[in-house]
Amino acid sequence: MALLPPGIRCLIGFSQNQLYRAFILVLTFLLYTSFHLSRKPISIVKGELHKQCSLPSTVESYTHVENGLRTELSTKLSNVTCGWPPFDKKNYKQLLGALDYAFLCAYAVGMYLSGIIGERLPIRYYLTFGMLTSGLFTALFGLGYFYSIHNLWFYMTAQILNGLVQTTGWPSVVTCIGNWFGKGRRGLIMGIWNSHTSVGNILGSLIAGYWVSSCWGLSFVVPGIIIAVMGIVCFLFLIEHPRDLKCSFKPYNNSDRYVNGTNGIKSQLLNNNETKKLQQSPETECPLHNYEAGIMPTNHIIVLHEEGGNGVSAISFLGALKIPGVVEFSLCLLFAKLVSYTFLFWLPLYITSVDHLDAKKAGDLSTLFDVGGIFGGIWAGLISDKLNKRASTCAVMLLFAAPTLYIFSTISKMGLVFTVVMLIICGALVNGPYSLITTAVSADLGTHKSLKGNAKALSTVTAIIDGTGSVGAALGPLLAGLISPYGWNNVFYMLMMADAFALVFLLRLIRKELSWHGPITKQAECKEH
Repeated sequence: MALLPPGIRCLIGFSQNQLYRAFILVLTFLLYTSFHLSRKPISIVKGELHKQCSLPSTVESYTHVENGLRTELSTKLSNVTCGWPPFDKKNYKQLLGALDYAFLCAYAVGMYLSGIIGERLPIRYYLTFGMLTSGLFTALFGLGYFYSIHNLWFYMTAQILNGLVQTTGWPSVVTCIGNWFGKGRRGLIMGIWNSHTSVGNILGSLIAGYWVSSCWGLSFVVPGIIIAVMGIVCFLFLIEHPRDLKCSFKPYNNSDRYVNGTNGIKSQLLNNNETKKLQQSPETECPLHNYEAGIMPTNHIIVLHEEGGNGVSAISFLGALKIPGVVEFSLCLLFAKLVSYTFLFWLPLYITSVDHLDAKKAGDLSTLFDVGGIFGGIWAGLISDKLNKRASTCAVMLLFAAPTLYIFSTISKMGLVFTVVMLIICGALVNGPYSLITTAVSADLGTHKSLKGNAKALSTVTAIIDGTGSVGAALGPLLAGLISPYGWNNVFYMLMMADAFALVFLLRLIRKELSWHGPITKQAECKEH
């Protein structure tokens, strides 16, 4: 009998539950990659919407010719444009900043509503709707090129509508991941998973950059088609909770009840004999570890009904705010996301201004910031898991980010080599805390012990944290548009101050973390719970 191929042997070595987890991890990664892929084109196309143009060198030789020729020349010069109207004016930075603000302000407002709505609707339907409409409004912006639309309000409206529907994405995917994965290595897993943000930015930059100089409308239409197609994939394949796989579970007490872990991570149907064995096992001596394994002691069983869900009502907005740490991390993220999104929307234009590159090359170079962000998110998750100190990990990265931004503003003017190195370092330090807070921290707080098993809080908590962060994301690009005419150095001073404020809001949580010493033991965990 021939040996099985190595790949097949590897696959059958995993349990069915592990394979489903891996599938959901990859699928949600691809889904949210498409969201960021569709957001990136505007930053790449800015250099094309407004070009740094100058008069032809032949103008002076024609100015002294006879009257008829001079009239013909002036007619030609009146047709010379410095970009795509209405962004060809001197106040183009304010107009481009208004586009960013329109999208991000709508995103921030919509995010608070999205989490509340998302908890009351099936995630698969809600996310599919959001992705299809996001594709429509992303492509709508690009259609302005093909139909020669030069009305500012057309582009503003497209951005506002796109910002609103894109809020369906983040609470949905984080809730789905929170349902499938426990807290054990959540920081590392979500740090790797959250690289979809950077991967989406990189792909969006490359796709938009391919057409930006020849046909910038396609820089929006193609990403719009991609996210719409991924919306169809979401509808066909997304499994939002392990309990939805009822066919793979065993009945508990031959009734329509199910045993569900507090964090909604593994839903297994257990019969009485299996329950007794698990309760007698040394691995289940501590209730906390039972929760992480998706197994609840008999006195903590949550009854689930097939028609009625888990019988727990969704948490209120004020109730979510009372969860310890939600307010602090939300305000911290406001300033951390301000810095990250200022880079997201203005970095290509800054590179164009400083290094005098065209829009395509500047867009390609800006992807290095996102490459650094991938490493920063993974390291932040890994370190915070190891130390069990989320706030302190964020604080250290924020502390080093501020001076690094100043160094970048100085060194980037010395040449491409210095720019490349500093882009990667800045990307890691800026995006590390942002990544950790929006993923592992949000999932931790959304499944906090004070919720007593209410898994429906996860979407609302995620929306509150990311919604507050999105307020900063809206302010950052807007302020950059207002400040940059007075010098790019002033923009970097603003970003450094934002990092300092983000650090200040974490001080109370840092003090609480540092006041606790020693590793977590089973006995301590059991005592706490």
